[in-house]
Amino acid sequence: MDQIDEGRADEKTETCCCCGGCDTNGPEATVTDGAGTLSVKILGSGCPRCSELEAATRSALQKLGLAAVVEHVTDFSRIAAYGVMATPALVIDGKVVSYGRVLRVEEIVKMLQKIR
Repeated sequence: MDQIDEGRADEKTETCCCCGGCDTNGPEATVTDGAGTLSVKILGSGCPRCSELEAATRSALQKLGLAAVVEHVTDFSRIAAYGVMATPALVIDGKVVSYGRVLRVEEIVKMLQKIR
């Protein structure tokens, strides 16, 4: 009996349902526009500290002129998937770069410059 290799020729990359451009591997979906758009996530319940971090992050991105998809994640199961135990947390391109404190705009600018 011959074995049929159903391997790589028929493999499909799973994408999201919203735009088809997301990579659904891992705890987040990263949307790119082909120009290397950053994926930025604020992890937290939506409390004032989380909102402060989001505002500072948006200011830092604007200051640097960087395009980014910014998402505020409030679902605790998604937050736990990052291993974060203290919020607010900042995730850039899938990597937790800060947690448990509100960063200043200047601190975020330095982090973004280091990453890009």
